[in-house]
Amino acid sequence: MREQTVSAILPGRRPARTRDHQAPSDIAAMRTVTLQFDDNALLAQLVGDHDRHLLHLERGFGIRLSCRGNRVALNGSPDRVEIAQAALASLYQRLQGGGGELDSADLDAAIRMAAAHHTMPRPAAEGRPRMIHAPAPIPDTPRVPLAELPAIRTKRGAIAPRSAGQAAYMEMLAQTEMVFGIGPAGTGKTYLAVAQAVAMLQAGQVDRIVLSRPAVEAGERLGFLPGDLKEKIDPYLRPLYDALHDMMPGDQVVRRMGTGEIEVAPLAFMRGRTLAHSFVILDEAQNTTAAQMKMFLTRMGSGTRMVVTGDLSQVDLPSGVTSGLRDAVDTLEGLPGIGIMRFESHDVVRHPLVARIVDAYDQRAAAERDMSRSRARRENNGTAK
Repeated sequence: MREQTVSAILPGRRPARTRDHQAPSDIAAMRTVTLQFDDNALLAQLVGDHDRHLLHLERGFGIRLSCRGNRVALNGSPDRVEIAQAALASLYQRLQGGGGELDSADLDAAIRMAAAHHTMPRPAAEGRPRMIHAPAPIPDTPRVPLAELPAIRTKRGAIAPRSAGQAAYMEMLAQTEMVFGIGPAGTGKTYLAVAQAVAMLQAGQVDRIVLSRPAVEAGERLGFLPGDLKEKIDPYLRPLYDALHDMMPGDQVVRRMGTGEIEVAPLAFMRGRTLAHSFVILDEAQNTTAAQMKMFLTRMGSGTRMVVTGDLSQVDLPSGVTSGLRDAVDTLEGLPGIGIMRFESHDVVRHPLVARIVDAYDQRAAAERDMSRSRARRENNGTAK
């Protein structure tokens, strides 16, 4: 891929076929860049059927994209064009590396990652082009080139980050012995932890993977579950199994479980054990008590990595019981050797609606807290009716 031409739109001239309303000052700053691609087959995959991938990127970056022959022209404000160039380059490099066909999730990931590695002012007026899921860069996170971002490599292929938060989390998983991943659903907390565990097992860096999860019913009474211990706990561990099967062939998962290299350990049965040379994952940790969490964390032995994941907004414990995850984070934050990654709604890599749903619930919770504090102040002042 080569940058072919760069030209600025002169003041007062409106670019052709511009979909979004632009203020005169924006038009004066418009820029056009033409990229030339060497492989037409890969370019066809990049732009998608009927240019649908280009349309998706247009909406995400708020610029104009058009393809003629083996060239793609980008037209928009200079900062947005620069970000879109980086996204197109990363997607093309992925295709060159045999990363498979692109889908909308890959495009959204490219938009998020490109925006996180470049500075782009947010539009002040309604109706201007807006970035979809384009968070500001994480403070103190080095802006490495997109092609050099961390990746978790398993025998099924490399797993790359799909948000700036995921990139920081993956570096933490690779370098830190105990990691807490906290945040809303869909941010990849558990999936990436399982990927790191599988990568280290296949590389011989650990001898086994231990999966654990508290068996707490999420608002439903499931009643008596038939079968042996594994069959009783399996429904609670299904997300972990799903992630394992994404990383390894199914027959290998079954074989390794049979030999004990992959172990399902109910949290209640962890007491008294010392887990050495293992990669241990505690999922849904928000549903542990403080005593359970302390017991789990102190199982760590020589050569062991531990990852604790959970969402503090979805605690299913009885009213009045403190979440062990919240208690552990408050107690352990800042200790050497412990990493804590807090994901936000812009790190959600599921359907875009999931991020909006998370934001809506967070805003309502914040409003309720404000109303509660305001009511308490009025009562203390004697002004409440």
